[in-house]
Amino acid sequence: MSTNVTEKTPTPAPAGKGGSTGGDGLLQLMMDGMRRNMRQYGMLIALGLIVVLFAVWTDGDLLLPRNVSNLVLQNSYILILAIGMMLVIIAGHIDLSVGSLTAFVGAVGAVLMVNHDVAWPLAVVLCLLLGAAAGALQGFFIAYLGIPSFIVTLAGMLLFRGLTEIFLEGQTIGPFPKGLQDVSNGFLPEVGPDTNYHNLTLLLGFAVIAFVVLQEVRDRRRQQEFALEVPPTKLFLLKIVALVAAVLTVTMMLASYKGAPVVLIILGVLVVGFGYVMRNAVIGRHVYAIGGNLPAAKLSGVRDKKVTFLVFLNMGMLAALAGLVFAARFNAASPKAGVNFELEAIAASFIGGASMSGGVGTVLGAIIGGLVLGVLNNGMNLVGVGSDWQQVIKGLVLLAAVGFDVWNKRKVGS
Repeated sequence: MSTNVTEKTPTPAPAGKGGSTGGDGLLQLMMDGMRRNMRQYGMLIALGLIVVLFAVWTDGDLLLPRNVSNLVLQNSYILILAIGMMLVIIAGHIDLSVGSLTAFVGAVGAVLMVNHDVAWPLAVVLCLLLGAAAGALQGFFIAYLGIPSFIVTLAGMLLFRGLTEIFLEGQTIGPFPKGLQDVSNGFLPEVGPDTNYHNLTLLLGFAVIAFVVLQEVRDRRRQQEFALEVPPTKLFLLKIVALVAAVLTVTMMLASYKGAPVVLIILGVLVVGFGYVMRNAVIGRHVYAIGGNLPAAKLSGVRDKKVTFLVFLNMGMLAALAGLVFAARFNAASPKAGVNFELEAIAASFIGGASMSGGVGTVLGAIIGGLVLGVLNNGMNLVGVGSDWQQVIKGLVLLAAVGFDVWNKRKVGS
C-alpha cells in the first residue's frame, strides 16, 4: 500500500514575529509604521528637513545656542495661541478674534500696570480673567444661541480691535514692570557650581527625558492591555532614541547659552497639561467626539453646548496669556499688536495635523506646526529673504500641508 505524502516548504517567519528582520526588515517596519501614522510623523519629518536645510543654508547660524533661544522667545505667543486654536479646530470651529484679543488684553494690562500702578501679578490675574470672560461671551453665542463661530469671532475681531484703539487712545504705552518682562524675556536663574553649562537647565532636560520615556512606555503598555495595535519593538525603541536625542540636543544648546527661557517652562506646562487632558480626561474625549461626529456625540450623552462653551473660554484665556507675553516681550502695548496672529495660529494648527472637518489633531501637533512656521521665519530672515517672498513661501507650505491631509485621507479611504 502506497501513501501519498505532500511535501511542505517551510514558510519563513514574518519579520518581528520570530524571524530575523535584518536591515531591510527594520526599514520595512519603519515604512509600515509611518504609513499607519502618516499624519503624526509627516510634519515632524518636514520640520527636521527644514531645520537641516536652513542649518546648511546659514552655515550653521540657525543652530547656534543664541539663535535657538531667540527662536523660542520669538514664537512663544504664537505657540500658546496654537494650543488653544488646535482645541477649537478639533471641536469643529474656528476663532478669528484671537489676534485682536491679544492686543486688547495687552492694552488693558498696560493701562493697569503703567497708568494706574497696579501690581503686575494682580494685573496678570485680572487680564487672564478678562480673556476668559471674552472667550466665554463668544462661546455663549456659538454654543447656546447657535450662531456660527466664523461670524461670532469675526465680530469679536472687529470689536476687540476697536476696544484696543479706545483703551490706548492710538498711543503706545510702556514700559512694563521688570517682573513681567522677566517672564517673557528672562531665563532660569543660575544654580550650583560652575560647569560651563546652565545646571538647572541640564536637570530639567534630564527630567524631561525621563518623563518622555516613561510616558511612551506607559502608553505602549496601556495599548497592549486593551489589545490595541502597537508598533514593533524595534520601531518603538528607535522612536525612543530619536526623542531622547532631540530633547538632549535642545537641552545642551540652551544650557550652553543662558539656560532655558522662563516662557519655555510655561509652554512645557501647557503642552503637558493640555496633552493629558486631550488624551485621558473625559472633557478631552468629548471635544474629539463633537468635532468628529456631532449627532453621534449627542446621542451618546455628550453635552456639546457645554463643551463648546468651555473650549472658547479656554481659547480666550490662552489669548490673554499670549497677549501679556507679547506685550512684555516688546515692553509696550501697541494698537497694531496681534495683527495676523489668528492666521498664524490657524496655520500652525493645520500644518500640525488638524483637519478642516474637525475631530482630528493633537496638542503636540500644534507645537510642531508652530515650530515649522517659526523656523521658516527665522531661517528666511537669516538668509535675507524679503517679507514678500516669506508670505508666499508660508502660504505654499500651508497649502501643501492641507493638500497632504486631503490626499492622505483619500488614500486611506480607498
